[in-house]
Amino acid sequence: MTVPTRPVRRADRERRFDLRATALFFLLLAILLCVAGFVVRTAARTAGQRPAWAVALVLTGVAGAWLCRSGRRRRSAARYARRATLALEEAAEQVASAPVPEVAAPGTEYVELEPDGFEHAVAALCARDGCPETEVVGGPQDLGADVLARTPDGRRMVVQCKRYGDGHKVGSQDMQRFGGTCFTVHEAEVAVLVTTSDFTAPALSYAQQCGIVCVNGEELDAWSDGTGPAPWTRAAG
Repeated sequence: MTVPTRPVRRADRERRFDLRATALFFLLLAILLCVAGFVVRTAARTAGQRPAWAVALVLTGVAGAWLCRSGRRRRSAARYARRATLALEEAAEQVASAPVPEVAAPGTEYVELEPDGFEHAVAALCARDGCPETEVVGGPQDLGADVLARTPDGRRMVVQCKRYGDGHKVGSQDMQRFGGTCFTVHEAEVAVLVTTSDFTAPALSYAQQCGIVCVNGEELDAWSDGTGPAPWTRAAG
């Protein structure tokens, strides 16, 4: 069975000429031209009869245009001011959020050295300050002696070096091991324990009883830059 179909219009078929719309367009155009001509003639007649009014109207128009332009400038200036304020606020936030440089902990320069490098650095300080016969003897079998030297006044000095981090203090066990060998084995007249960190209270108490000079990280820095005393000057003669 054949199904009747309705003819489909082509999408690109040209529209027919609309006479009514064209006539209405020209009519409106003619009305606008007539109104414009009437306004121009009225303005010319008024200017001829009352020139002060014409001048006032011209000045009013110029003032209005200038005010509009000034208003745009003020709005632009306000927009620029807001942008500058935002930029300053962002810069202040960046400065506030910038990380504050940390102050180096005492002994930081030495704690970055290897253990044998730290021993040589302490020996170099001893030699710099007038200790003759300075030598590094630290090793697996050193029995607590890392540096041996003579003090400027001739006393035998034994130094043990503990390169510890800031959170690792020299404890009483470390101090007791050093105290058990520095005098009896190495025959020290001056015993010094130097560390890049600090000492626990029991370690300091034991050192005071045995006559061991303790040099922590802050005192090591002072000795290194010449603002603090050398360790052997703190030992009893």
